[in-house]
Amino acid sequence: MTGDPRELVAVDIGGTHARFAIATVAGVRVVGLADERRFRCADDADFAASWRRYAASVGRDLPTAAAIAVAGPVGGDVIPLSNNAWVLRRSQLAVDPGIQTLYVINDFAAVAHAVAQAPASDFRRICGPDVDLPATGVISVIGPGTGLGVAMLVRDAAGHRVFPSEGGHASFAALDAEERALAARLDARFGRTSVERVVSGPGLRDIRAMLAAPSTDRIDDAALWESAIGGGDPLSAAALERFCRCLGTFAGDMALAHGAAGVVIAGSLANRLAGHALAGLAERFVAKGRFAATMAAMPVRLLTLAEPGLFGAAAAFAAVVRDDAVLPPP
Repeated sequence: MTGDPRELVAVDIGGTHARFAIATVAGVRVVGLADERRFRCADDADFAASWRRYAASVGRDLPTAAAIAVAGPVGGDVIPLSNNAWVLRRSQLAVDPGIQTLYVINDFAAVAHAVAQAPASDFRRICGPDVDLPATGVISVIGPGTGLGVAMLVRDAAGHRVFPSEGGHASFAALDAEERALAARLDARFGRTSVERVVSGPGLRDIRAMLAAPSTDRIDDAALWESAIGGGDPLSAAALERFCRCLGTFAGDMALAHGAAGVVIAGSLANRLAGHALAGLAERFVAKGRFAATMAAMPVRLLTLAEPGLFGAAAAFAAVVRDDAVLPPP
């Protein structure tokens, strides 16, 4: 590790929450995160209001450098957010809230940067050989949250590169009668069923509804996930098992499409899946016909970092930003 330590504000803006932390980086590595906070986006009119809320909560002047991971494309001055009513403008961020050095990155590209830097102890085996992730080649990084993130991490002798994608909007592949029934329900509602409609936080409700007669349950999504993971509701638990199987199918498809040497499941729901129905995920990941042996030999891991988006935003900033005098391009 080289370079003097420096501070920045790491931010991860998703469809539901905005997460903040003070990150310390040295050279191209993240040293640590402090003063972590999470706010509901719906509680603030815009990002600047959430930034001010964070500054007030930590009770200190914030660093003027920031790395912001956002759920959506980041190519222009105007940055619309997927599943979130906020709109960011790079030019406005330099004025209010006064960010002098800015790096904006797709949220799941940030998670891929976290995968690149996280120690081996932050990964849990799902399936495949009990070895470290490969030092060279492609690693597919996939994760459900409010949406479904997909990115490619490419490692070679020169280091690593990250390529975000919108792979979560690929068409849902139904493999049995229950999944075909689910796809039919969602097709009727949306005209087309993407994988994200199924393999995301809100998707659990539709899976549960498919497994039972129409319900008048008014339980919110957060409580539904709690009942599924806690096992208090057998129907919700069955929906979670189906969710994980669909995630396994999609993860295997992405690994084949990317020519991957390894796969990491990560994101805001990843830690909540630990220990729940992962056998179904592993079974579906490997079930690729003539490529079953190839898939069985591929390490598939669960990233257990508590806040991979924040860590990854800071990691991306450390790896890319070199000049405090400019706002770096996306």
